[in-house]
Amino acid sequence: RRRRRREREMLATLIACASLAPALRPVGAPLRVTAPRAALAEPTEETSEWSGAAVWSKAFAEPEAVFEINRVKEILPHRYPFLLVDKVIEFEAGKRAVGIKKVTANEEFFNGHFPNRPIMPGVLQVEAMAQVGGIVALQEPITDGKGDFFFAGVNNVKWRRPVVPGDTLVMEMELTAFKAKFGLVKMKGVAYVDGQKVVEGDFQFAMVKQ
Repeated sequence: RRRRRREREMLATLIACASLAPALRPVGAPLRVTAPRAALAEPTEETSEWSGAAVWSKAFAEPEAVFEINRVKEILPHRYPFLLVDKVIEFEAGKRAVGIKKVTANEEFFNGHFPNRPIMPGVLQVEAMAQVGGIVALQEPITDGKGDFFFAGVNNVKWRRPVVPGDTLVMEMELTAFKAKFGLVKMKGVAYVDGQKVVEGDFQFAMVKQ
């Protein structure tokens, strides 16, 4: 009788330990959860929002360039790493131009501005806009393109938001005054990213004949 009683007590103890097994899971041990079969069902056509490369490529279609990069280099004296206009997509001789700068993670200035939070320096945004202004000023009917084009002043500059890798800076520069006798050019400029204004200001340049 005693032997049978001990066997029954041991069996009861084993059953109790088995019921407590989840609570005795070692700290740090992975908790396995079995997902309901319904949650593992294949995605339906209604829930799928995949577009694919072809659709995105069409959405990102670029406007045709008026001046592509080789023509830009013929007009501007700047070169890497300081040429900040990739192409011009709109141009009205002697009046205004719209230029594009694609900002990539490989820009030299991102190595130091800033390593952990890359932001295009505001002064380089202004420089890029000035180069678009040069597209207007260094061609007829303003000048014959022979000479140097320098900053003479910048006023009322306001930055609205950071420009970061992956952004496309769309810049417009418009001539507001030209004093041929003194070689002075005044312009107003504005730049956008994704339709949002990022920087604007008033510019003054001086032409120095070679």
